[in-house]
Formats: sequence, structure tokens, C-alpha cells
Amino acid sequence: MPIHFGTDGWRAVISDTFTYGNLRMVSQAIADAVASEHWNKSAAVDASKIIVGYDTRFLSDRYAGEVARVLAANGFNVLLAQSDSPTPSISYAVKHRNAIAGVMITASHNAPRYNGVKLKGAFGGSALPEQCRRVEVYINDNEQQARGPNLMDFKKAREAGLIQKFNPLPDYFDHLRTLIRADAIAENPQRFVVDSMYGSGRGVIKAFLQGTGCEIHEIRGEMNPGFGGVHPEPIAKYLGALSSAVSSGLGDFGVVTDGDADRIGAMDERGNFVDPHKIMALALKYLVEKRGMSGAVVRTVSTTRMLDRLAQRYGIKIYETPVGFNHIADIMLSEDVLIGGEESGGISFKGHIPEGDGPVMGLLVVEMLAAYGKSLGELVNDLLADVGPAFYERADLRLNRPVAKAEMTEHLTKNAPAEIGGFKVAEISQRDGVKYILADDSWLLIRPSGTEPVLRVYAEGRTQEMVVALLGYGKSVAENVT
Repeated sequence: MPIHFGTDGWRAVISDTFTYGNLRMVSQAIADAVASEHWNKSAAVDASKIIVGYDTRFLSDRYAGEVARVLAANGFNVLLAQSDSPTPSISYAVKHRNAIAGVMITASHNAPRYNGVKLKGAFGGSALPEQCRRVEVYINDNEQQARGPNLMDFKKAREAGLIQKFNPLPDYFDHLRTLIRADAIAENPQRFVVDSMYGSGRGVIKAFLQGTGCEIHEIRGEMNPGFGGVHPEPIAKYLGALSSAVSSGLGDFGVVTDGDADRIGAMDERGNFVDPHKIMALALKYLVEKRGMSGAVVRTVSTTRMLDRLAQRYGIKIYETPVGFNHIADIMLSEDVLIGGEESGGISFKGHIPEGDGPVMGLLVVEMLAAYGKSLGELVNDLLADVGPAFYERADLRLNRPVAKAEMTEHLTKNAPAEIGGFKVAEISQRDGVKYILADDSWLLIRPSGTEPVLRVYAEGRTQEMVVALLGYGKSVAENVT
């Protein structure tokens, strides 16, 4: 099976395609790509330095060591994390230590049987699409020329100083202190539950808040490479443990990070899931109204329009991008951005790296609650009364056959409905799939998967009935694909 190194890197099933042999080939291609004249190099960057980190998945630490061996054999100085670490802490280390690139061993929120490789650029975010394409070119070239990877004995590489172990957290925490007002939290310490979902965010929020007086109960923070048999994804259906912890009085609310801690979710005092749409809208309100900050808002095509309504009120610019944090990062690198994020929980804000960060957003939620002196449920109700109501659902619908994205986009645009759920379709966007925006600001997004016969349908309505009508229309589209 060919290795596809996309903009998210490479993910595969452990022992099937994700093997030591294939990982060495990918590592060699990364070494070749970074050493090539095509890689973005600047005077401020040490072209010989690469950071390597890993999450809590099965064999991630061993796989990271293998990547380090290949990179060292290619003449790179490797800084290898001494233990599992959040992806954003590794990305920050790349930027802070002026490294040319970073490699993170993780399959993020995917099922426990997967592992993967994420590639990081010198600016502290996901490598650019052209950089990832370059890695894929080298994978194919090396395979065709039957060139095997360079490999160096780990112990010898350590003795030669080509592999050094380091702890990314102290520098990361120093940086977080410039983003999070720990003094505001200490003035009104919170009592809450952190759910690390057995991922590499474990212990991070608790350690950062040490000394603030917060009472933190962490669950699923021990090492469990099988993630307790669930996907380490912070969505409602995987958060029974957090709901139980909050309901049984272990905290007044909960925050949750995913397998590699680049995504965030939350839970209010009644055990209701607070999704990233609401977290991002609350954060935007707080940063503008309480902290007096300014800058543009960037959201993906599948993220709430509550942000648009707030941006209009504040007179700030809003950008809509295709799905994927790399599109948000592009704008964060070139414009003055206050906050950027996506519906899956990757969110970052001004002053930070252009990458989703679960711990920093979890800490911002804690800071907001401390500053407002209200419960999370009250803050959400206030938000919905102000710029809502907003009901959101997503469905992945199987198709009888694969469909080309361009073909489906053309079909959906040509055959657009005049109305859905009694409201006129006011606008049609083709930024990523097809999005019907209704007169009442409800919307339906239909995106065909590029890799499988699946139609991804996202709906935000001003009423629950509208969400049902929108999803119903999406289902009728899927049923008519023959």
C-alpha cells in the first residue's frame, strides 16, 4: 500500500502499514525534503536542528526514537522529547529553539489502532502543503531508486551529541504565562475536572495552575495506550467519564483535551457538552470585551456563524477558510488575527503559535470563569441569548458509490433548493463543498470526502427543528446519489 503523506502528515494502522520499515522510509523522505533547496530556510533558523516529540499511543516513544536515528544518520541535530508531550508544546519548541522543522508521532484523535506522523514548520505550526508534497515526492523517489533509509545506532548518536533529550514543558509554560492571566485565576480559584482522555495533555493544565489555589481533579490521566477502548476525541459521545465526574460533584465544570492535546472541549455544571463553536464564541467575546484585544477572526466553513455576528458587532474582519487548521494558520501568519479555530476543537489566539492548542484554550476557559464569576452554563446561556440561538449537528452519510468532489459541488450548486425549513436560501458558497446559507443565518454544508464514499453534512440552525430540516435535506441528497 503506497504511503500518502498529506497536509495532515501520515496516519496508518499499527503493524499493518504503520511499521518500523515504513516509518524509516517516511523519516528519510523528511530528512531529504528538509535538506533540499525547496525547504523554506531563513537566516534566523538553525538548518541542522529538528525537534521530535510523541504522544501516549502504543509504541509512540519507540517510533520517535526511530525517527531520531534516521534524522541523526542524515546529519541533523535532534532534540527528542524525554516523555510524551502535547503536540502544541512540540510545535512551540520548534519555533522557540529556532529549529528548521519538527516531527510529532501521533494519530491525534484517531482510534487506538492508528499511529501517525505530523510534520511541523519552523514557524511553529503544521508544515505547509508544498512541504508535505515534497516529502511524498521523496518517498516515491527513494522507493523507485531502491534507496533505503540512513540509520544510526541510537546509543552512538547520543554519544556523538546528535540526539539530545529535552523537556518541552518549561519553555511552553513560560510562553503560556504571557497568554493566560494566572493572577486573575488566583483571585477567584476554580474547582473543576480535567479529562485528558489518556492523551499527552495529561498533567499539563494541572501543573500550569499549581499555586493558583484551583482544586483540579484529573481523570483519564494515566498511561493507557488503548485509550480505554474509545477514540481520544473530545466529542459528547466519548465523554461519559467526564459527565459522571462532574455530575458526582468532583468539579463545577470540566475541560477535555484529545489524544495529542491540540483540541479542546468542555462540560458545564449540569454535564452538558460545551462544543468548540461555543468555546470559540465565548473566547472571542471575552478577549474583546474583557481584555480589550483586537484583530480578525478566522473560522473554517464548518464553524458557527455566531462568530460572524460578534465580528460584525465589534467591527472586526472575519475570514472563512476550507476545513483544516493549515488554512487558518496561513491567515494567522499573514494577518493580524485575534482568534482562529475550527469545529473539531483546534483553536488558537493572538500571541500564540498558529496551531490548535487544547491546554491553552482549556486554561482560557478557566480564566473566563474566574473573571466573570459565573458558571459555564450561565455563560453559555448568556451567549445564546446574545448572538444565538444556535443548534449544531453533523452527520457522515455513506454513499452507494464514491463521488468526485468537483462533480458533487457542481451538482449541488446547479440544483440548489429555493428554501429549506421554510427559509429562503440566501447565499451559496463553494469554499469547501457547498454551503447553503439561509435568510435566518442558519446554514447547511455538504462536503464529499476526498478518500471514501461519504458525504459529510454539517448544519447550524436557529432552532432544533431547523437543524432537523437541514440534516434531512442532506440525507435526501445522499440517498439520491446512485
